[in-house]
Amino acid sequence: MARIFMLGATGTIGQATVRALQRRGHEVVCLVRPRAGVGGLSTLSDLRRQLPGTTWRVGEATDLASQRTDGWCGDRFDVLVSCLASRTGRPRDAWAVDHDAHQHALSCAREAGVRQVVLLSALCLQKPRLAFQHAKLAFEHALMASGLHWTIVRPTAFFKSLCGQVDRVRRGQPYLLFGDGRLTACKPIADEDLAEYLADCVGHPERLDQVLPIGGPGPALTPRDQGERLFQALGLAPRFRQVPVGLMSAIIGTLDLLGPLWPAAADKAELARIGRYYATESMLVMDPHTGRPSEALTPSVGRQTLGEFYAALARGEATLPDRGDHAVF
Repeated sequence: MARIFMLGATGTIGQATVRALQRRGHEVVCLVRPRAGVGGLSTLSDLRRQLPGTTWRVGEATDLASQRTDGWCGDRFDVLVSCLASRTGRPRDAWAVDHDAHQHALSCAREAGVRQVVLLSALCLQKPRLAFQHAKLAFEHALMASGLHWTIVRPTAFFKSLCGQVDRVRRGQPYLLFGDGRLTACKPIADEDLAEYLADCVGHPERLDQVLPIGGPGPALTPRDQGERLFQALGLAPRFRQVPVGLMSAIIGTLDLLGPLWPAAADKAELARIGRYYATESMLVMDPHTGRPSEALTPSVGRQTLGEFYAALARGEATLPDRGDHAVF
């Protein structure tokens, strides 16, 4: 049993992780903004109702003074767990949240006597090209050099990130694919399965000072595979529409040209770059010998497959997650 300070507790994975930690008997203290969750719509009353037994402290993770006085409050903790991530991936947000907020937490963790940091990261960091990836990597390196024990979990795609076309397919529209839909593959993982894995990292001696890539159960799925499972779950005949990857490159080029005249274009260009990255890069562990993504080298954990999740959505036994800023993808 540990006393845990948690960041990022209001996201879908964060909430699932809080529950998993509580089931193991840990005491969980969470730092949240005054208006938390997707779109800032969750109040403290909402959070207390959704996650009873959790201690909630209101502050700003990106401000060191607020973290220290409003969050950590001079208390002692055993473990820092973070599911915190920038909502958009834009450079300013990424460095403020994925890097600076975590650096502040690391400073406070040392003062609080923390022995282990469990960090939810991302598998895409093995091929960093985007601002948020470089921000996450910079903190990972700082964490590894901190002198504290650390556990970095890099999952493949979340179910939430693969639900963006559920409503359009329900409306009878085709499933959109980049290229032929077989350019990439991933091993999607459910929030609950990832949360169980994260919670099990607390105090686990074999997971200390390790970077741990993980995927969900079942075979690796291409975007076409994902679409076929969605059509099957909804009882519809598959309909696909292919979109050239070059179209995204053309959009990015146009937005980059507009950037000096229209500041918002730079942010839009970064979002388009994120979209292109995920449309062209597999979320599987890279084979160091071949330099290619490998299904065999990507560990599988958990129970629920993406197809089972889609089937639960179709039966009304699961709800479509609110994707917030991720809805752009």
